[in-house]
Amino acid sequence: MNTLFDKIWDSHVVQIVPDGPTQLYIDRLYCHEVTSPQAFEGLRSRGIKCFRPEKIYCMPDHNTPTHDQDKPIDDPVSRTQVDTLAKNCAEFGLNHFAMNTDHNGIIHVVGPERGLSLPGMTLVCGDSHTSTHGAMGAVAFGIGTSEVEMVMASQCILQQKPKSMRISIEGSLRKGVTAKDIALFLMSKLTTSGATGYFVEYAGSAVRALSMEGRLTLCNLSIEMGARGGFIAPDEVTFEYIKGREYAPKGAEWDKAVAYWKTLKSGDDAVFDKELVYKAEDIEPMITYGTNPGMGMAIGDNIPTIDSIDEAGRISFKKSLDYMGFQAGEKLLGKKIDYVFLGACTNGRIEDFRAFASIVKGRQKAEGVTAWLVPGSWMVDAQIREEGLDKIFEAAGFAIRQPGCSACLAMNDDKIPAGKYAVSTSNRNFEGRQGPGSRTLLASPLVAAAAAVTGCITDPRELM
Repeated sequence: MNTLFDKIWDSHVVQIVPDGPTQLYIDRLYCHEVTSPQAFEGLRSRGIKCFRPEKIYCMPDHNTPTHDQDKPIDDPVSRTQVDTLAKNCAEFGLNHFAMNTDHNGIIHVVGPERGLSLPGMTLVCGDSHTSTHGAMGAVAFGIGTSEVEMVMASQCILQQKPKSMRISIEGSLRKGVTAKDIALFLMSKLTTSGATGYFVEYAGSAVRALSMEGRLTLCNLSIEMGARGGFIAPDEVTFEYIKGREYAPKGAEWDKAVAYWKTLKSGDDAVFDKELVYKAEDIEPMITYGTNPGMGMAIGDNIPTIDSIDEAGRISFKKSLDYMGFQAGEKLLGKKIDYVFLGACTNGRIEDFRAFASIVKGRQKAEGVTAWLVPGSWMVDAQIREEGLDKIFEAAGFAIRQPGCSACLAMNDDKIPAGKYAVSTSNRNFEGRQGPGSRTLLASPLVAAAAAVTGCITDPRELM
């Protein structure tokens, strides 16, 4: 019996090149301003149009400022990127969710919430975190700029079929443990290359119990284990989330779609190239201490000692700790922090803001902490206000910024200064990722909120 990955992949094969790649049909191409200009230029130089423009959705998100979006963008590079995308969309007749429209936000937040990312689809974008959309029960993966051009021109892509892996998390998550903690736990076990060459299906009772937002967070981080992508079989949680959304099927089309989506699961006798099983009870609130997402630990643990690291990794381990200003074997609890960032395509959804609010309610932002609370889209921003979360944040001394990728990566104004510590809900903690010399500790919204009100690294369970 085929795996779910086989079912979706095989149903999209146009042809298989002997001793070569597979030509795969793509249902949806997402584009943002950073990886698309060269692709448009390639089409222009060859005098061709987009093959199926209605299948392509574009929006600026990486370079967009998170304040004063109604004014011209100050940074000339960012302004050029955003303006160029608008011009290209107009010239090629593509769907464009422009800045200052209610459809704008981070593409990996907007796609699912608008009902554009659906079960059984193949989805690509010139962005590594495209794996996020796998939470909908789709095969979604990031591609390079030349491949973006290929999909624009033919609605197909040439790809080698990855191997399949199933990671099951069985049992119930403990108090204060979120989908972000599952992902950081898996990376700490598998390292950042442990899933290289695989497409990961997440399964097990703890995964099925996750909300759609939690599933999107988990799939978002698949790429950080080296995986080509990650996904979760669609179920009632998925269908309930999609129903009634703007681009979702309606009426008789809806019934037909759900009937098909219910067939999208791996058979009981499906054979995976690799299977891993973990217990949900073994996962605690996590935090990273190094300069890759695999360098994570339970928040109350000590940083590993040098003799616990295999010899090949010791030089980079020491370099990483030197950059972070940490010592092997020390605890992080109580360490002073400077910045807190809530947002990104990893944790910029309504559930993340609810979690953050649950900790800061009735408390005050710590003095000396700069906090950036950045919704992943204007729809999330509207939900925050509808639910009165903005009032909770305001009373606690926090302000909400405008949607965008923000401090996830240093492509806009929201940069962490050199040497400063940021507890961040984003996906990467590489050297300089959040600004030259910045020091990033990846964590869940609960851990970020606890740091924001105490001014130091704190176990959120003490404040719950």
